Amino acid sequence: MQRRHLILGASATGVAAAVALRPGDRGGAHDAYFQTLARALQDHPAQPTLVVDKTRLQANLRRIRTLAHSKLPLRVVVKSLPSVPLLDEALTAWQTERAMLFNAQQLALIAKTRPQLDLLLGKPLRASAARWALEQAGNSPAALRTQWLVDSTALLADYRTLAQGLGRPLRINLEIDVGLHRGGVESAAQMTEMLTLLRNEPLLEFAGLMGYDAHLAAIPDLPGNRSQALAHAQARYADMLALARQALGSASGAPWTLNAAGSPTFHLHDDQHAPNELSVGSAAVKPLDFDKPSLASLEPAAFIATPVLKTMETFRLPRGAETVSALARWWDVNQRQALAIHGGHWLADPVSPPGVQASGLYGPSSNQQVMVAPPSVGLRAGDWVFFRPRQSEAVFLQFGPLAVFEQGRLDAQWPVFPASA
Repeated sequence: MQRRHLILGASATGVAAAVALRPGDRGGAHDAYFQTLARALQDHPAQPTLVVDKTRLQANLRRIRTLAHSKLPLRVVVKSLPSVPLLDEALTAWQTERAMLFNAQQLALIAKTRPQLDLLLGKPLRASAARWALEQAGNSPAALRTQWLVDSTALLADYRTLAQGLGRPLRINLEIDVGLHRGGVESAAQMTEMLTLLRNEPLLEFAGLMGYDAHLAAIPDLPGNRSQALAHAQARYADMLALARQALGSASGAPWTLNAAGSPTFHLHDDQHAPNELSVGSAAVKPLDFDKPSLASLEPAAFIATPVLKTMETFRLPRGAETVSALARWWDVNQRQALAIHGGHWLADPVSPPGVQASGLYGPSSNQQVMVAPPSVGLRAGDWVFFRPRQSEAVFLQFGPLAVFEQGRLDAQWPVFPASA
């Protein structure tokens, strides 16, 4: 009898321990910010919408300029802010006319609409894409002075052929590997070979260097690890610049563009090393992937708002799998109810109301994503759910014009670029 009591007692203890491990209720209502945003959307068509908070955007832009070294100009990363009015906000706040482009379609568009800008490619386009962009841009001054990024001797030879075929000079910026190891010139021998080709071709003008250093924010933060990687990047940049000066002499005409950084690393640079300008883009709207300690003073300024289409009091998987959903409901109060939203399966995570999450059991859908939630959320059909994009560059192009939120209202729409890769 004593043994039976012991077994029963142990079983009861095990059940109690298991129950104690069950997830707690994470649900709640929208906070004051999202309540205001939801009210602003009442007169907006009930469909997925990308909302930009203009007040937060402008505050972020000012803060970025403060965080960056005061003597280093900023170059706007256009792919991360893919809307002309959004681009204009950054250009104005940072008092710059420098922009970085990443594909031929956006280059042609910006060259025609903002011909005064100084354009630098952020990745090495094939020569055929460069030719297409130049044809589309026509005689735009921005296109004529664009700096084409080149990462290899073979591609540089292709640009030489392009320049000769066009009968016009092309400005070339060389991509160097400063530790990211995603391509770019890495050896002194290769750099010397490319500089020699540039020196011997009158239709190719050396315009500078670009060393992207996003790895500095991504590597493990072990003692001394990041500082050593930063020192390596600075030394590698200085070495490549020294080779350029040795081969070509000092910059004649316009100063060379010595570009570095990005949203995760712009704060690391000063004016005591080779780079003379910094690229920044995503930090202005702070998507989820940019929730980093160095950007803690910035606020998220972009959200996907989408309406609830259907609510289901009980979360159920399709027939034949109902037992699985019954177990999920019993175990996790946050999976008691289900709702279907308009659209879904975006590169984004739900942020409001708290407790709403995509159902990992039901699976993703770009048409009517099934979300689960605890009863405490209290959503009804027609209510709004808010997501935070993980990035801006591709996500911003999926919803039509950006809805601009300011002073509690949606009082403007900013067109986005045509979809491109």
